[in-house]
Amino acid sequence: MSTDTSNFATDSKLNIFLVGGAVRDQLLNRAVIDNDYLVVGASGAQMLALGFNQVGKDFPVFLHPETKDEYALARTERKQGHGYTGFSCYAEPDVTIEQDLLRRDLTVNAMAMNSNGEIIDPYHGQKDLKNRILRHVSDAFVEDPLRVLRVARFAARYHSYGFTIAAETLELMTSISTSGELSTLSAERIWQEMHRALTEEVVVDNNTELARPEVFFQILRQCQALQAIWPELDALWGIPNPAQWHPEICSGDHTMMVLQQAVLLTQNNEHKTAIRFAALCHDLGKGLTASEHWPSHHGHEKAGLPLVEKIAKQLKVPLYCKQLALKVCEHHLHCHKAFQLKASTLLKMFNHLDVWRKPLEFDDFLIACKSDFLGRLGFESRPYPQALYLKHAMIAACKVNAKAFVDQGLKGIAIKEAISKARLNAIEQVKSTYQID
Repeated sequence: MSTDTSNFATDSKLNIFLVGGAVRDQLLNRAVIDNDYLVVGASGAQMLALGFNQVGKDFPVFLHPETKDEYALARTERKQGHGYTGFSCYAEPDVTIEQDLLRRDLTVNAMAMNSNGEIIDPYHGQKDLKNRILRHVSDAFVEDPLRVLRVARFAARYHSYGFTIAAETLELMTSISTSGELSTLSAERIWQEMHRALTEEVVVDNNTELARPEVFFQILRQCQALQAIWPELDALWGIPNPAQWHPEICSGDHTMMVLQQAVLLTQNNEHKTAIRFAALCHDLGKGLTASEHWPSHHGHEKAGLPLVEKIAKQLKVPLYCKQLALKVCEHHLHCHKAFQLKASTLLKMFNHLDVWRKPLEFDDFLIACKSDFLGRLGFESRPYPQALYLKHAMIAACKVNAKAFVDQGLKGIAIKEAISKARLNAIEQVKSTYQID
């Protein structure tokens, strides 16, 4: 397969290779986002003498004086402690490229390319790339627990290419998950991997395809990592729903289907992370339903709120993501039943959602609720007029403001009561224009 070296950074005094994801994606004919360069046979002092600026404290990483691209010295690593930071690093000129590539996670990420386009592939990454296999390079894979999440994310990103995880690699991922090592990962690193899995676009043969974040969570569940980092989500598998409304039955499967629908509905939405996270959280309360009450889940909406708060705090989830997830968790059934609700109930919901100050957030709320409705077996193409109805009711109610009542001479609580009554009337008028069975 031909390779592109047009953007290859070279320096006649250094032995430089393009490494990792840039090589992998070139061989897949996938757009290369970042170029990572490896320098073999050089010292830190030599790099500084050539004008490079050192930026890595734990690892010897340097910025090119002109292009600002990152260059790392070839290194080996030795595990000394727990977690993904417990490593000692050796980066002297005698480290070979084969030694450096050996420390990497997957064979498809352990290839290098020189300025002539020649591939250095000591661990058969090209073979695994051809066979669409994600396989660990060595047993040192287990030394870094973050790799469990990274491989799950790669499985999601390259799912459309037909990639699967090698059985022996999945076995190592499971051993890491059950060892307790995942507890050493920082909230920021876990959320970073989850965020990337939720939002990454997939480009196959120059065509943008849908992201497959549900694969990320399915792989984490398969290797028991989901139970370790988000047990409340993991608990949903095996919990049944009423077949009338959930032909897929399983709450975990339903949540993944909702996530798929959220992806479909948010491809160009700037808040897609929040909407997709809300999709994951909306039914967490069903995990608390006593089995004798299955498949009914009365009150699961409010029951799920502390679980949303817990995961948001645990992973340091951005505030907007948390706030939207809480609102969707509590009110998604109100949205589904909008036509059956009294105008006064809708007004209470609008007040709680604060549509008066956050109308754009209400749009995201409606998308998440629609994702929930469509994310069911056989429901994928069903109409969801509730969203338009609620949008019209909200717009009508938002047109009411205090000025008209101030001009009438009302003051204090009287203004508040008049606004509430006018908004209620506005919702009633919208309600009357819809044919409600």
